[in-house]
Amino acid sequence: MAELHRQLHAHAHSYYVLDEPSIPDAAYDRLFNELQALEAQYPELLTPDSPTQRVGGKALDQFASVRHQVPMLSIRTETDTEATGAQNFDTRVRKELGLNEGDPPVDYVAELKFDGLAMSLRYEGGVLVQAATRGDGESGEDVTQNIRTIKQIPLRLPEDAPAVLEVRGEVYMRRDDFEALNERQRAKIAQGMKGEKTFVNPRNAAAGAVRQLDPAIAAQRPLSFFAYGLGDITAADAGGPAFETHFELLQALKKWGFPVADQTRIAQAAPELIAYHQLIGQTRQSLPFDIDGVVYKVNSLALQKQLGFVTREPRWAVAHKYPAQEQLTTVLSIDVQVGRTGKLTPVAKLAPVFVGGVTVTNATLHNEDEARRKDVRVGDTVVVRRAGDVIPEVVSVLPDKRVPGAEIFTMPRVCPVCGSSAVREEVNGEVMADYRCTGGLFCAAQRKEAILHFAHRRAVEVDGLGDKLVEQLVDANIIRTLPDLYKLGLTALAHLDRMADKSAMNLLDALEKSKQTTLPRFVFGLGIRHVGEATAKALARHFGKLDDIMAATEEQLVGVSDVGPIVAKSLRTFFDQAHNREVVEQLRACGVTWEEGEPAAAAPQPLLGKTFVITGTLPTLSRDQAKDMVEAAGGKVAGSVSKKTDYVVAGADAGSKLIKAQELGLAVIDEARLLTLVGASAD
Repeated sequence: MAELHRQLHAHAHSYYVLDEPSIPDAAYDRLFNELQALEAQYPELLTPDSPTQRVGGKALDQFASVRHQVPMLSIRTETDTEATGAQNFDTRVRKELGLNEGDPPVDYVAELKFDGLAMSLRYEGGVLVQAATRGDGESGEDVTQNIRTIKQIPLRLPEDAPAVLEVRGEVYMRRDDFEALNERQRAKIAQGMKGEKTFVNPRNAAAGAVRQLDPAIAAQRPLSFFAYGLGDITAADAGGPAFETHFELLQALKKWGFPVADQTRIAQAAPELIAYHQLIGQTRQSLPFDIDGVVYKVNSLALQKQLGFVTREPRWAVAHKYPAQEQLTTVLSIDVQVGRTGKLTPVAKLAPVFVGGVTVTNATLHNEDEARRKDVRVGDTVVVRRAGDVIPEVVSVLPDKRVPGAEIFTMPRVCPVCGSSAVREEVNGEVMADYRCTGGLFCAAQRKEAILHFAHRRAVEVDGLGDKLVEQLVDANIIRTLPDLYKLGLTALAHLDRMADKSAMNLLDALEKSKQTTLPRFVFGLGIRHVGEATAKALARHFGKLDDIMAATEEQLVGVSDVGPIVAKSLRTFFDQAHNREVVEQLRACGVTWEEGEPAAAAPQPLLGKTFVITGTLPTLSRDQAKDMVEAAGGKVAGSVSKKTDYVVAGADAGSKLIKAQELGLAVIDEARLLTLVGASAD
């Protein structure tokens, strides 16, 4: 118990006084609950200085102390995060009120439990005269000048407001404001400004802003406020309001100009409390601010008075939390995963920890820059966050718990799956954050994506080769590289799920048919990063032969229309990999062929710079044929209509795209007009 006293006091000091949380809320709650249980078991060892006997924290020496006219006490936390937590509270309330099964249900007010800083705002004569933090519940800190910077908080109240009014609520920071603040902080750090830091979470940032000694600095930190209750107020017999319910009180606060959360609801009995808890749990990630639970309060103020308090907590209210979104754990290793498109992502392998409702063993570090910024190392004790369905991530490191000799993480310069070079792309002179594997045709991690792309109808086109079939072929290790497609036989296919003889023969026929392709389709089918259909066609026209494309220098590639420095570098990187060239040669050996010739003479491009949208059914051309025709003439084909569209080619049964084109006043043409524009004839 003495050790728990020491730990809880230390963590409370870090959290409330220094604004630098040393452990997640859930870890603190666990220690607090352990101490409470021991004190219940050994009441003779309960001491006045126990952390359970006070709210926590003390006023900072830099701020004047404020004694609360009405103590700012905390409410009990229901540790059961399931539906039974709401049921337990309703059962306790009914028992304390002496209600039987046949008695009417109890009305409650259900509110959000904001993750911010509790605040008391005192108004006298309708004017804000003082703002104070909770402090230890009896005395807090005078932060009036900083609170005045929060635009949501009224400085003067309407004339019908009570002569004395103390509004209790929460100062918090929206997520978008928090991200913008941290972005500014990172910029300051990058500029070498001393004493600057990023913030761990919005609650930490809000607390730091409220406790700024300079109100001008506080004004630069975007804070918000929600009201949820009252402290001191002019008594009814002295002209003050006579509220009967808590909900009525909240409506009065809204009328007087205070923001009250829209999600606040009246709920009757346990079933409606449970429904509220579940609804907010499902939608909490869409809220623009952080919450860690909901709060239930008995609605009737008369019943609140009857229920009273137990030690430091009201019997008429409870906080019903959700599974903790942050927990402490240890980094066992840092592995690098390769995605379907070749992106390399460092992943922290963790000692298993229950967070966000599931057991987490992996957390993304996003990329090398992010891992370095957070300075995550093997053996570190870290804060892990999982919010809803969001992929778990490492929020921060506890440097004081770092093991000696822990090494800084460095991204490998080769793919951990296939050994190909891992490169960072450069766009407009700026190096991108992500490393990518260059072994697209060879890398096992990218195998499924490479096969599906190769078989796409706009590429080499293998009819009937879809996602599920590719998954089976790759997972069964039947296909390792693209050439293996053309080595398939009936025996191998017969063992696959839902693959009858006829289906197998159809696939083999489609593979045989796909061997006769075109150079643009083959180049596009290789899945080279940044090389789309139009670029593949431009390369084929410019060089005429695949070997010439593969041998071209970056300077020669940049000379191709539709090829810039980024695409040229990507092409050169791809063909510089020996295994990629080997895959191309094996495909040729399997019988994949196309017509080649001399580089095409610079043909006139009458549609250069023009954007087309094709909609409806054309008389003689398929959409793909029309698209090829437009691109060959230098134009571009877009999928949607906008103000930048030059022509909309409309056939029979043209729908919403034609309507939008007419609304925008765009040029609408038919197939015959298109053929005229490209210089072809209807024959």
